[in-house]
Amino acid sequence: MTTKLGAWIQQQSSQKRLYILRNQIRLWAKGKQVQRMKAWLTDWGFLEQKLGAVGITALIDDYDLLLPLLPAEEQPGLKRIQGALRLSAHVLAEDNSQLAGQLLGRLLSFSDPEILTLLQQAKQWRGKPWFRPLTAHLTPPGGPLLRTFSGHSDGVNAVAITPDGKQAVSASNDKTLKLWDLATGSELATLIGHSNDVNAVAITPSGKQAVSASRDYTLKLWDLATGLELATFTGHSGSVNAVAITPSGKQAVSASNDNTLKLWDLATGSELATLTGHSDSVMAVAITPNGKQAVSASNDNTLKLWDLATGSELATLTGHRSTVNAVAITPDGKQAVSASNDDTLKLWDVATGSELATLTGHSGPVNAVAITPSGNQAVSASWDETLKLWDLTTGSELATLTGHSSWVYAVAITPWGKQAVSASRDKTLKLWDLAT
Repeated sequence: MTTKLGAWIQQQSSQKRLYILRNQIRLWAKGKQVQRMKAWLTDWGFLEQKLGAVGITALIDDYDLLLPLLPAEEQPGLKRIQGALRLSAHVLAEDNSQLAGQLLGRLLSFSDPEILTLLQQAKQWRGKPWFRPLTAHLTPPGGPLLRTFSGHSDGVNAVAITPDGKQAVSASNDKTLKLWDLATGSELATLIGHSNDVNAVAITPSGKQAVSASRDYTLKLWDLATGLELATFTGHSGSVNAVAITPSGKQAVSASNDNTLKLWDLATGSELATLTGHSDSVMAVAITPNGKQAVSASNDNTLKLWDLATGSELATLTGHRSTVNAVAITPDGKQAVSASNDDTLKLWDVATGSELATLTGHSGPVNAVAITPSGNQAVSASWDETLKLWDLTTGSELATLTGHSSWVYAVAITPWGKQAVSASRDKTLKLWDLAT
């Protein structure tokens, strides 16, 4: 069954039908015909028709045309419908026949009049045999989860966000990297060239290039505008687990299972130095904001502070009881946060090497950590399938973000600090609102 509006749209010629679905809401927005827009955007027939003919992104965008024209008291129901569509976008892009099940699964707990009418229509859908949800069993709109990115065919190990905050690059066990549009959730490009798992990725300060690190023992430099591989850096004798780029964008530091870090010249691809001192695999590396020092994290349960100009080891930070998987440095360069298989994070004083605090709350190994631009908060990612938001001044846990169905391997925070992107073994990335 479809609605009267849906049936009327179907009766139009294919050319006219496509024109209506693409343009009618936009035309009404120009004339501020709000009630007509609202009627269509809460009608099952229109939603089903537009999704099938034009796609989920265009449908979600229609609500952005309507919502600013509505008084605040009329917005909640429409915002929830749009939010449900956004949360379901990765599913609907693959199979638009899932629309009824996705809307019911996400919106059944709400009582907004627009939602009740829409769901009553959705329940009558008979496009194919389907299981009709009787309860809201999917993540509802209005919470911290904003969107899911799907496209990788294996676990996603790492993610980095461009300096303008508009795009993200992910690295996967499927041997590829992918470039994503954070606003629409669409996959923009796939970077192919590595012959084994891609463990890490970093983006240059210009936002034009990325460097990836792989289990194939190499790093690769990529042009993000074209997706082309520009160079391959060889020299490690083990899997390359991590990479960080200096603030100047001229050099990179890599961390490897061969127990070393290496400093690279990105312009020439030449190896400038090898940093030795760890007694086991080096899992992560971060560079101080002034570009003069680096902090590494290792399977030997320690972190080390390095002088990049001389390649010398300055300090060893001890305190974790197991592998240290990740490290991030605060924007002022004075502190570092580490993440470990001992289920904790630790806050360190970089100048003295002393441990300032231990952050406890995860029930599994902590794989990754990122610090907000303000330096006051951090987000961690764990094998317990969650992310946690922390207050670095008090060491207290502020929130837990749930939604992934397997281990969370990585997290990155947008330049303005309001959102985070996580990467998981469940083959997806997720976009989160840190404020909610």
